[in-house]
Amino acid sequence: MPVNNDDSKPQNKQSAPSKLPKHVAIIMDGNGRWAELRGRNRTFGHLRGARIAREIIEASSKIGLQELTLYTFSSENWLRPLEEVSFLMALLSRHLKRERATLVKNNIRFNAIGELSRLPAAVREEVDLTIATTAHCTGMRLTFALSYGGRQDILAAARTLAYQAQSGEFDPNTLSQEDFSRRFEDQLMTNGMSDPDLIIRTSGESRLSNFFLWQSAYSEILITSALWPDYNESELLSALQWYANRERRFGKTSAQVMAELTP
Repeated sequence: MPVNNDDSKPQNKQSAPSKLPKHVAIIMDGNGRWAELRGRNRTFGHLRGARIAREIIEASSKIGLQELTLYTFSSENWLRPLEEVSFLMALLSRHLKRERATLVKNNIRFNAIGELSRLPAAVREEVDLTIATTAHCTGMRLTFALSYGGRQDILAAARTLAYQAQSGEFDPNTLSQEDFSRRFEDQLMTNGMSDPDLIIRTSGESRLSNFFLWQSAYSEILITSALWPDYNESELLSALQWYANRERRFGKTSAQVMAELTP
């Protein structure tokens, strides 16, 4: 991807399509590479990435999205060098503390999913305080996936169902597909959230990286070559337009979908 070092490049003004996804999830990838391409430390990329996250959150709320989930820190990210992990935790804490008032001002309700108990105590306090402070907000729900992993999410839900079956809450031999899905989804960390209609991954990598493995069964997935620090509202609007042009069949034929839409 060609590198543009001019951070002030003009953005084309676009309007949001009339057909919006209910829930957009973004795998924010490329902070480190963006910094390295500019001869800077990876932390410089994370700082820029946090600024872009703020812009995309505000743009998503303004556009009218109901739910936005940002894959902020994965279970596997704990394996990164301690110095980088410590910086990311401090950045997260500072970001939440600084943006709480803005979230309330924009009527955005904050949520967090993942193995939150693994977060440093100070960071967990900021997460909990942000959730409590924005609990009354009725606009877009913003979810940070923190210390989150799709496999870990599925395993925890499966364990709970196994305990329930063992205790006699239900008979696994008579469990229907629909009942299993309902019971299973009730135990996932995303309980109460809708499945993502659109998943966007930046940086050109074409994998989910252990994100929403169960929830993404029928998500539209868009890969963009833009590194996260280069992402902007124009890129988001282009993604939403791409989504609007998709035909979502959920296993049906085009003819069936068209028939259902015809009065």
